[in-house]
Parts: sequence; structure tokens; C-alpha cells
Amino acid sequence: MDRIEKLCSYLEKCTVFADVACDHGYCTKFMLNNGLCERAIVSDISEKSLSKAQALLAGYIENGACSAVCCNGLEKVKGADSVLIAGIGGEEIIKILRSSEIPQSFIFQPMKNSKDLREFLIDNGCSITLDDIFSDGKNYYFIIKGSRGGKTPKYSKAQLEYGADSLKNPVFYDFLNAEIEKKKSYLSREMAQTSRQNIQKSLDFLEGVLKGEIK
Repeated sequence: MDRIEKLCSYLEKCTVFADVACDHGYCTKFMLNNGLCERAIVSDISEKSLSKAQALLAGYIENGACSAVCCNGLEKVKGADSVLIAGIGGEEIIKILRSSEIPQSFIFQPMKNSKDLREFLIDNGCSITLDDIFSDGKNYYFIIKGSRGGKTPKYSKAQLEYGADSLKNPVFYDFLNAEIEKKKSYLSREMAQTSRQNIQKSLDFLEGVLKGEIK
């Protein structure tokens, strides 16, 4: 199962679905094809990327079930009760959320900096209901679902780094072992002492989580 197919499996029924940084718009097509939303909005900062989604969703756009807006983040996305932001960095997602209201319900799939995104959501009073990991057979991805308001139980160091549900997922341990091997490979190369220390620190953390010494 590829990343988009797996991502779609996490989507739930809503009234108005918004796919921000939509690229091709495949997730929106899944929602509309399966009657999981009454209306959808696709948005992207790139006209070129948005045009791909517009082509894919042309029939739904013509009958008024979908609208497309070219904008920065949530700037012109109005009335959505569920927002998906996937395939961009956690720091970019934070930037989008800082410049607008946090969505009523959200699904985020950051490509990096997931820890920073978790910290932001928790610090801003969000309720994280799913914080897991999945793989497409080649790469690993974190998925964060939740809502504005409510409260997230206090996260441990490992949960903040990797997600509360990830730690109970067998896929996570495949991820850990892959990351450990990657760090060990890096350490076999010539590099500045500071870089070596940083990689060793990261490796120690990974091994501590794997052994259950870091919770």
C-alpha cells in the first residue's frame, strides 16, 4: 500500500473536508468518491500543483461538490470541519497554523519535524487522539489526528519524539532499527567532532527507546 492509500485509510466522515497543500488531490477524490464528505476544498500555494487537483476533480468542481483555492495554507479555506495537511514538513504545518485558527478537526502527516508539531499542538491546547506511524514498504511516516480544544495527556520524552501510539506499533520498531543502522553507518564516516557527537547522542536516544530505558 502506498503512502496516499495508507493516508486515506485514516480519513473519517465529515461535512466539509479540506485538503491543504493538496498536490494531486488524491485524498479529496477518495473522500468524495466514498461519500465521506458533503463538500470538499482543495488548496495549494502552487498554481501548478493545484491545477493537477483541479484536473483530477473536474467533475466534482463542475457540480459544486468541490472548490479549489490557490493560497498560502488556510488563508482562503473557509468552513471546513476537517482539515488534512500532508506531505510537507512539521515546521511548515506549524507556520500555517500560527497564521490562522487551528482546525476543528485535523489530520497531519509531517515529512519531518514531527516532534515540533506535537509540541505546538499540545502547547496550544489541542486534543491528540491518534499519534501513530505507518510505512509504505520503503519509508516511514508519522500521522497525527486530533481536534482543537480538549486536552492531551502529558507526553513522555519518547512519545513526544515519536508519538504515543507509535510506541505500541510493531512498525515503529522496524523504524527504530532502520534509524539505528543509519546512524551507525554515519558514524563510520569522516566528519567534524561536533557532528559525530550529535549523531552519537541521537543514536544513544534511539537505542534507549528500543531497550525500553527511555520512555
